[in-house]
Amino acid sequence: MTAPLIEFRAVARVYGEGETEVRALDGVDLRIGKGEFVAVMGPSGSGKSTAMNIIGCLDRPSGGEYLFDGVAVQDLSPDARALLRRHYLGFVFQGFNLLPRTTALENVELPLIYKGVPGAERKARALAALAKVGLQGRERHDPSQLSGGQQQRVAIARALASSPMVILADEPTGNLDSHRSHEILTLLQELNRTEGITIVMVTHEADIAAYASRLVVFTDGRITRDEPALRQSEAAQ
Repeated sequence: MTAPLIEFRAVARVYGEGETEVRALDGVDLRIGKGEFVAVMGPSGSGKSTAMNIIGCLDRPSGGEYLFDGVAVQDLSPDARALLRRHYLGFVFQGFNLLPRTTALENVELPLIYKGVPGAERKARALAALAKVGLQGRERHDPSQLSGGQQQRVAIARALASSPMVILADEPTGNLDSHRSHEILTLLQELNRTEGITIVMVTHEADIAAYASRLVVFTDGRITRDEPALRQSEAAQ
């Protein structure tokens, strides 16, 4: 079997101690291969957000191992984890997180500035990313001039501009209506299929999870289901 891109080996995450101890993750084993589109579900407090934070190098396990492309992430220094996050991971959030008085192009360029990409290359990559998400002609618009769906496309372009191996999407359609949600999820499917980007998406909604190819369900800090997702085309039949 091909080595996974993302692997948890008996990962635990414990907060507090004694009577206040909370086991957010309780010995989780998980393997995600390159090019997968995985939906992660579970009720509040199930551990799904904690798992996402560990994958995104925003948190560290209390026990077990987290490997990214074969590298033991929990053994890396804070600076090395920050470099992994900056160069290999892209983030898309429910709230878009765009700078309000900054154009779509400048918002997409922002992470490339942190990476030290020269100006001409930075602009070219940002324009290419905006084109991939269908925002040609909107590059000079600021967020107030864009619909919610267009703002989320800018956020996806911002994640794409860094050429990530993985996009971590946390409730990416939570602030959108059903039509805009379909647009964004179809876009994520297309990026997964054509760019080969691994996508891990947290959602509370079964119909949103149906756009993924695999479903992982957390309950009380453990994985209780791991199975092929019912694709949106099948769900509509």
